[in-house]
Amino acid sequence: MRCPFCKENNDRVIDSRESTDAFVIRRRRECLSCHRRITTYERLEETPLRVVKKDGTRAPFERRKILIGLMKACEKRPVSSEMLEEVTQKIEDYVTERYDREVPSKVVGNLIMRELRKVDPVAYVRFASVYREFRDAEDFESVAEELRRKPPRKRPAPPPAGGGDDGDDPGSISGS
Repeated sequence: MRCPFCKENNDRVIDSRESTDAFVIRRRRECLSCHRRITTYERLEETPLRVVKKDGTRAPFERRKILIGLMKACEKRPVSSEMLEEVTQKIEDYVTERYDREVPSKVVGNLIMRELRKVDPVAYVRFASVYREFRDAEDFESVAEELRRKPPRKRPAPPPAGGGDDGDDPGSISGS
């Protein structure tokens, strides 16, 4: 490491500590030429996760896009912001645990649909109509029939503000 004061490349590490999130290491260094001390931070260089779209193009994975899609599907529905945030977090956790560099958009879309089906059937149909590119009423009817044949397992209602729910849901992504 080059000293910012004397520009020499001759130092020693005096102290190293992990940050509170354990993804950054703080190091105190002393320049052996001018004896001044500096602090450096080392961070793991991550390769950002990318989404491979239907047409083969790639885009950065953006959690915000998932949340916006959920919000649109659940507009004017009795689904709390906390629930949408929880679903978004589950999807993000699932994808980042199982994919290193690239995830197919189909995987993300199917995860969203699976979770929406449990949260609100109307929101599920709304999202499906855009995601599956419904062309006519028959497409809606087939999804409605699917819901009738195999009703979704209801998610537990979110606890009142300040409640101590641990967030475990046996039918959720984390259990798959």
